Amino acid sequence: MAEFQVFNRTTGDHIICQEGQSVLKAMEQLGMKCVPVGCRGGGCGFCKIRVLEGDFECGKMSKVHAPPEAVEKGEVLACRIYPLTDLTIECVLLPEAALAKQTTTKTLR
Repeated sequence: MAEFQVFNRTTGDHIICQEGQSVLKAMEQLGMKCVPVGCRGGGCGFCKIRVLEGDFECGKMSKVHAPPEAVEKGEVLACRIYPLTDLTIECVLLPEAALAKQTTTKTLR
């Protein structure tokens, strides 16, 4: 099975991503917290990253959070991209409102 090195230009970290493994899953396995995590299914947009170098394939992502023109520029969701070569990425900071929404907890009564 192939392994790909992912260099995170935002943090300076390197991670190893197995063939068929999403970049987010590889980050989580190493305890990295470069991006916020939401649904892990390409729908919420929290784990947005920018791929600066390298080739990858995409799983299904929300077109609201990753429209085709953004994907062409490498702006993708870490939970739904799978490296085909070594990658260089940057984490994309979310607006504060989105981060606040992610950290809000609900109280059950």
